[in-house]
Amino acid sequence: MTEPIDLPADAPVMTLPNTALFPQALLPLYIFEPRYRQMLAEALEGNRLFAVAGLDPDRAEEPDQIEPPFPVAGLGIIRACHENADGTSNLVLQGIARVRCRKILSEDPYRRCAIDVLPTAPGAIAAELRRQRLALLHQLTEWRELGGPVSADAIRFLRSLREPETFLDMAAFTLCQDTQEKQRLLEELDTAERFARFLRHLRSESSQLRLARQLQGKLRDDDIAKN
Repeated sequence: MTEPIDLPADAPVMTLPNTALFPQALLPLYIFEPRYRQMLAEALEGNRLFAVAGLDPDRAEEPDQIEPPFPVAGLGIIRACHENADGTSNLVLQGIARVRCRKILSEDPYRRCAIDVLPTAPGAIAAELRRQRLALLHQLTEWRELGGPVSADAIRFLRSLREPETFLDMAAFTLCQDTQEKQRLLEELDTAERFARFLRHLRSESSQLRLARQLQGKLRDDDIAKN
């Protein structure tokens, strides 16, 4: 039986563009910057925890902002780590909780923030969440049949996840390619609303693929310019 993890009041935070870490998801990382090498060494000696926050592009160009993070991030635990001969490391970080970065405590040698763990709420009865899981699985299958970038292996893996919220978070982490939408899904704490949001997004993606097929007609992909 897995021992429960004591979640800290503060944690190191790595800010990365186009990244949102969801609970249960496995994120491979390559650590090469000196500040993050030190962060990693200290994390491995301690609780093995650090957070990954997405870089907020709307604030990145502001002159007083240095790597501005989205306030909602993913707290993760280092599940595996290999140090390379040159001092860099490859690791796998597993998400364990959504957190809010409430305050930056320090920037030197790496960013450390006070964090609040963000619990989620079902937002609906269990039967409704199971129905939403099936609806999302159906939409993912349709998206794939229309040419969406989702493999049969990914569908099989997601189908094996019976718990609705785990299924939803893994689907969003693995398959949502719109990084802004992925961040919004991370920030949505109502599970039923998160299901509804991702379904709307996938239906929109499927509609665009369906329209592209109609416009292409019977032409091959390399003949599309002739249509």
